[in-house]
Amino acid sequence: MKIFNKEKLKEADEFTIKEQNINSDELMERAAIQLFGWLKTQLKENRPKINLFCGIGNNGGDGLALARLLLNDGYEVEVYIVNFSDKRSDDFLLNLNRLKEHQFWPEFINENSDLPELNQGEIVIDAIFGIGLNRPAEGWIKELIQYINQSKSYVIAVDVPSGLYLDKAPEDPKAIIKAETTITFQLPKLVFFLPETAEFAGRVEIADIGLDRNFIAKTASEALLIQQHDAQRLYKPRGKFSHKGTFGHCLVAGGSYGKMGSVLLATKAALRVGAGKVSALIPKCGYDILQLGIPEAMVITAENDKHLINTQTDFTPESICFGIGAGKEEATKHYLEQLLKERTAPLLIDADGINILAENQELLKYLPEKSILTPHPGELKRLLGEWEDDFDKLEKAKAFSLKYKVILVIKGAYTITIADKNLYINSTGNPGMATAGSGDTLSGIIAGLVAQGYDATIAAVFGVYLHGKAGDLAAEKLGFEAVIADDLIQHLGEAYKSLFE
Repeated sequence: MKIFNKEKLKEADEFTIKEQNINSDELMERAAIQLFGWLKTQLKENRPKINLFCGIGNNGGDGLALARLLLNDGYEVEVYIVNFSDKRSDDFLLNLNRLKEHQFWPEFINENSDLPELNQGEIVIDAIFGIGLNRPAEGWIKELIQYINQSKSYVIAVDVPSGLYLDKAPEDPKAIIKAETTITFQLPKLVFFLPETAEFAGRVEIADIGLDRNFIAKTASEALLIQQHDAQRLYKPRGKFSHKGTFGHCLVAGGSYGKMGSVLLATKAALRVGAGKVSALIPKCGYDILQLGIPEAMVITAENDKHLINTQTDFTPESICFGIGAGKEEATKHYLEQLLKERTAPLLIDADGINILAENQELLKYLPEKSILTPHPGELKRLLGEWEDDFDKLEKAKAFSLKYKVILVIKGAYTITIADKNLYINSTGNPGMATAGSGDTLSGIIAGLVAQGYDATIAAVFGVYLHGKAGDLAAEKLGFEAVIADDLIQHLGEAYKSLFE
């Protein structure tokens, strides 16, 4: 699903109005109908008091149109006009008049007004500001937002929480509505998936208001949200007469004394995701661990007891996964340098492999095109340097990806894959996956897909989706706290099957 910036969203509205020969207030009515339908479905027979806080722009107009539908259906509704300016949008005024025609007069509040009482069990609907906001709320508006946030009412934001920008980080987090649910129109927004801003949106529901589908399909977006139907299209079915050679040979090179479990997990994940053959290249201290822990894999030992050194293999793999648990010994660095210069196979670099690159940036020029790097936030910071906020981080990451022609997989609650200026935001995963070895498992999954012939970008995007889906399936059975990395591997088969459910 595409993610548009605010300029493209405005263009989509304008194009739809022109193409469908409708007035802007008809689009607003569609939005209100979708909001009303969602509320009615969720509330069922419950009839709590609903407090609508409406600004004086089009977001407020959405709220007023919703208020009329709720009143017509017999809900107890209070409407408060947040009167922060003398300017009003035409559609706001139109819906205000429609509400008055139903013999309902909202209460106008300003800096001298007493704030209305908000109680537990009631609903607050935030329709104060929309997507066009470009400066933080101040003074009594900020106090109102803080008052709503501190109330015990259930807060629902219309399209975007008031005070939250779409295109930059918050200047004042205390001046932003913190919603339990955000009902956004047509397409998700990037800020719903970034660490600094996602918490304000809460659970996100997408309401289809009938924006022109041809415009959406033909217009380039700044990012894509990868959901089940997207992942399904990435899947490559297997032929009847395939054999293990068809699905490639993956080499997992890593490990050091005390850190062999990471290689075991990555190797097992590469096999479970479907690689035809997987070899683990490890220091001698890990031989028994790997042979006993995963008999399906082949094991190659470097001529060193405790860490990796430059080691030749008698085969050419279809993919190489390097760095997990490897440490940063000088000999290990030289081995990575050899792999970079030889460029014998597509390369995924994780963990200490990334740390070696960060500390020896002269090696970056040798990165093979379409190499995959999978940093967690700390590794990413070592690689890119400091950033001001999430938007600055993404710009720096995009610049790095373009400069070295590589794919970055930025791990997090919503893992973001960056390739060729494009952002691919993953929709699967849960807090139970914040556990040791989860990243090693992901590296094995992606490298295993590359070995099978998946394009590197597709392998990264699809691998992240499968990894998160396996985590979701594991958490459903075990609960967040009980999930460990091996559970993700055990649920990969179900993750594949879920693509077609």
